[in-house]
Parts: sequence; C-alpha cells; structure tokens
Amino acid sequence: MKTTRTFDYVVVGGGSAGAAVAARLSEDPDVSVGLLEAGPHDTDHDVVLQLDRWMELLESGFDWDYPIEEQENGNSFMRHARAKVLGGCSSHNSCIAFWAPREDLDEWAHEHGAEGWEAESTFPLFTKLEDNEDEGPLHGHDGPVRLMNVPPTDPCGVALLDACEQAGIPRARFNTGETVVRGANFFQVNRRADGTRSSSSVSYLHPILERENLTILTDSWVAKLDVDETGTCTGVQVLDNAFGRRTRIAARREVIVSAGAINTPQLLMLSGIGPREHLEEVGIEVLVDSPGVGSTLQDHPEGVVQWEAKRPMVRESTQWWEIGIFAATQEGLDRPDLMMHYGSVPFDMHTYRAGYPTADEMICLTPNVTHARSTGTVRLRSIDFRDKPKVDPRYFTDPEGHDMRVMIAGIRQAREIMAQPAMAEWAGRELAPGAEATTDEQLAEYIRRTHNTVYHPVGTVPMGAADDPAAPLDPQLRVKGVRGLRVADASVMPEIVTVNPNITVMMIGEKCAEMIRTGT
Repeated sequence: MKTTRTFDYVVVGGGSAGAAVAARLSEDPDVSVGLLEAGPHDTDHDVVLQLDRWMELLESGFDWDYPIEEQENGNSFMRHARAKVLGGCSSHNSCIAFWAPREDLDEWAHEHGAEGWEAESTFPLFTKLEDNEDEGPLHGHDGPVRLMNVPPTDPCGVALLDACEQAGIPRARFNTGETVVRGANFFQVNRRADGTRSSSSVSYLHPILERENLTILTDSWVAKLDVDETGTCTGVQVLDNAFGRRTRIAARREVIVSAGAINTPQLLMLSGIGPREHLEEVGIEVLVDSPGVGSTLQDHPEGVVQWEAKRPMVRESTQWWEIGIFAATQEGLDRPDLMMHYGSVPFDMHTYRAGYPTADEMICLTPNVTHARSTGTVRLRSIDFRDKPKVDPRYFTDPEGHDMRVMIAGIRQAREIMAQPAMAEWAGRELAPGAEATTDEQLAEYIRRTHNTVYHPVGTVPMGAADDPAAPLDPQLRVKGVRGLRVADASVMPEIVTVNPNITVMMIGEKCAEMIRTGT
C-alpha cells in the first residue's frame, strides 16, 4: 500500500478532543501533525456553525446516525447521533458547557486507577482551555473556548426557575468549582457573541488553519491502524476517494485515536485490538487481547415529560435547551443523581410514535440519570470498516433497578416543579406521559417505550491502572500492548461524568497533548 504522507504525529478524528490534541502538539514548530477527519470541513456550513440550528443536524448528512440494537428493557427506536464533521460532536451538539465535578475526577484517579486525573491536576486544564465570561479564581480568560452565560430572555424559562425555587430547588451558579447537588439555572454554553458555536474546530483550529506544520485532511476515513512486527503503531490506512482504494499515512512518533466512544473501539477492534473471542468470531487476527475494548459503554438515559404551553413559546434562543436542574433522589449524595434539561420546543420524536399527543407550543423537561449503572457494548458488525458497529447500550438493565428508580423519581420531580404557582400561566395539560399515569409501573412502562438519550456515550476504551487487565489504556492514555498508540476522547472515561461531558472531552485532549509534549 502506498504511503502518501508522513507526519510525526497522526491524530485520527478532528472532534472535541482531537482538534485540541492537534492544535496543542503543533504549537511546537519542530514537529509535524496530520489531523484526519472522516467528515467535511465546517467553515462553509452555517448550519454547523450557528448554534441555534443544532437540531437540524440530527439524522443529517453530518451525522453518523447509529441505530442501537434491540433493547430488552428500553426504547429500541433510539439512535445515537455522532458528528461527521470537523469539530466532532462539539460541532453538532447544543454546546452546554460544564466543568466536570471534582468528585468525578477524583473518583477516576482514586477508585479507577487513573493516576494524575484527579481534580487538582485537571482543573488547571479547564482554566487553560476556556475564555469564560465569569470571574473567579478557577476561570480562565485567555483560552480558545469561549464560555458565556445564557441570557435570561426566555420568560417561560424564568418562570420555571421561579417554580424550581417554590419546589425547594434554589437558583445556583454553575462552574464555580463547587458541585451543585440541588440547584437550577440557565446554562453556560460555549458560544461566541455572534451566535457561532465555540466548537473545538472554531476554537482550536480556525485560528491556525495556516500553521505550516499542521495538515488537516477532511473526508479521510481511517479504516485500520498499522501495527508492525515489533508491536508499534506506524501509521493508518485511509480511504479518501470514491473508488475504495486505500492509501497509507505514516507516523514517525505516535498515532492518537480521537474518533469518539463508538468509532474508537470500532477502529481498535478492526485493527486486532479487542476481546479475543469477539475478534475471532468476526474473522480478525488478534494482535492484543484486550477484553475492555468496547465492553463498558455508559450513557445518560433521558426521559421526556411534556406539557402543552398556554402561551406562545420563544421563537429565538441561544440553543432552545437553556436551563439545567439538578437534584438528589436520596439523602447523603455528594453529586446529584438526577439532572433535567428544559426545552422550549416540541420534542416528540419518541412520544408521538408511541401514541402520545403532541402540540406546536410545548414545554419539555427531560430528566436523566447522571450515573447510570447499566452498561452496554460496542461490537463489530463485520470485518468491513464501512459497516456500522453494533451499539447496544442495554438501558435499564442494572440488576438493582437504580436507573429506573431515578428516572421515575425524575418524572415525579418534573411534575412537582410544573405544578408550582409560577408555572400556572404557562403549563397546560400534560401531554406525556399524561396525568393518568401515576403508578411506578405505569411510569416505568412509559419510560421503556419512549426514553431518549442525552447523546453522551462514553467509557468504551477506559483508562485505568497500568496493571488493571480490564482497562485497555494506562493513565497516560497509551494503548496497552501497542507502542506509539494513544486514545484521547470520551471513550477513555472510566466513569461517566455527572454533567454534559463535552468540555471534559476537550480537557482530555489538552491533557493528552500535555503528556506527549512533556513525556509524562
């Protein structure tokens, strides 16, 4: 196979972490960096760049649009939106911007063996990456990613926060370094003043598109990693044409895979790194028997509770899902086990199909389980890299029933908020699940039929202690059993974070680049 290009570092995937890795590594003028992205560039696509249009991207040409496998206890119509465009999911999502709670990061380090990822070590990287509208000792103002506060211009949203206070959930500030266990407010979002999303592409790459030692190759789909007889990853095989002819791009120093929580385990397994039994079943030669690859898919499952609005909802918004509500369903938690997003637009993609009424003017609350205990898998459908992998989240299958318990509590909490006097002028009839659904059994059945995801798959190639056989990566994000190969994206999380994870994924990219550059 012909080698067409050679770089010191090859980064596979120009998404939330990959763009950060490539930008930071290429700050050293003495190295060359090749950034490969399967999708197109984002610069000429307003639908990608303008944050308030993000919902147009779902199931579009910018979406890998992964169906999930038949669910034994969940909604099998679910689809996982994964971005196919420079900037990855940060070019595709609603740009809700959260620092990970310190308790999450400390758990990575102290309970999962990811030494060096505790909050004390990682908080400075959040500061480094952000240009935050807020003041405070933690916040950065010189970083590439602009964080702004959503202005309180949605009158229904303001009324909702009043209702939260009436229900005992106070207004809270986010991203202060203190974990909000019970509180609500308008989000911070990574967006610029003109409405452009501050994606990893806009933030990290657009300012350096002319940097001589950085080459960005879009429409370049990596089919396989090349590993030589010494166990060293020496490059990648790429499809960048309509004729199925692959070329090879070589790496002198390292390959960093940043293809996301679904595509990264897929690429590793296609390259012979994964669970032996599964690879042999598919017909792939096993290079490294790594049972943890693709074996611990985690996500935030989301319920949908909807009311008909008595008054017209807003027609302009930063991104239509502007408020977050946190609560704990039991005493003594150091992190909330329940989060809700408030939406000012119809969101009936699963409820209408199931027979529930819809409306043009709708208020939505979407309770989700912040630390779901159900885990799933990503597996190959075949030896062909073009086949979509089998994504099986196994929603609501945890033996103790924790996930369903929290979700049912979330529906009841949403109803309590909406019943407060502050929402009397806004909240009409409950459309879904409907006032007649009152028992735990009725609510559980509704959830199984209609739940969605917050589109937060993580944890499919987790890092852990160097001697942990269940962790495919060491704390330096190096793939065990292969030299010259790292992973940096949402798949490396040993445990899902409590909040929307996108800014944390950018931090992972920052830390990966820092470890490479410093040799730590």
